[in-house]
Amino acid sequence: MKSQVLDIKGTKVKDIELNDSVWAIEPHDQAMFDAVIAQQASMRQATSKVKTRAEVRGGGRKPWRQKGTGRARQGSIRSPQWRGGGVAFGPTGERNYKLSVNKKVRALAMKSALSQKAKEDNLVIVDKFVFSKPSTKDMVAVLTSLNIDGQKTLIITKEHDNLVVKSGSNLETVNILNRSQLNIFDLMNATKLLVTEDAIQAIEEVYA
Repeated sequence: MKSQVLDIKGTKVKDIELNDSVWAIEPHDQAMFDAVIAQQASMRQATSKVKTRAEVRGGGRKPWRQKGTGRARQGSIRSPQWRGGGVAFGPTGERNYKLSVNKKVRALAMKSALSQKAKEDNLVIVDKFVFSKPSTKDMVAVLTSLNIDGQKTLIITKEHDNLVVKSGSNLETVNILNRSQLNIFDLMNATKLLVTEDAIQAIEEVYA
């Protein structure tokens, strides 16, 4: 599979050969679905918590004597059946939402998502980013030259590039990751995939 490499002005520089095992496989919908659900689940925080009868303040004294009142026996006003009492089976803040996905399935999901972007002509490859200083204006100019401005774009570089990150951080539709941060959720969430040439090679080294 061949693809064009452009410069940041949108001019064709050359053609490169992409690895078919990464960029041209038949997308596996179930693998992508499982991987996205697992990633979203792992992002959940078990912050919801209620107090049990042991944690609610008060209720140390028996409200009335055991027998002779005609009422049901009660041991504490902080029992779950009382207003203001503890909760019987509420969340404890210790739940683990994480789901496990096999390593091969995760790799298949990533290759499926990458192949889907290439298949739908949503993959754009640039030779490199050249910024002399952080500039949102320059980043907008690059996206406009590449005809992807205004679209949800995931930019992938090989290593962390501070100038690129700062130039695109103020753009609502732009997300910037380096190769080691690439994940299935951000990949599926983007419309356009903008990748540097050296990042293409780094991705293929991992998934080919």
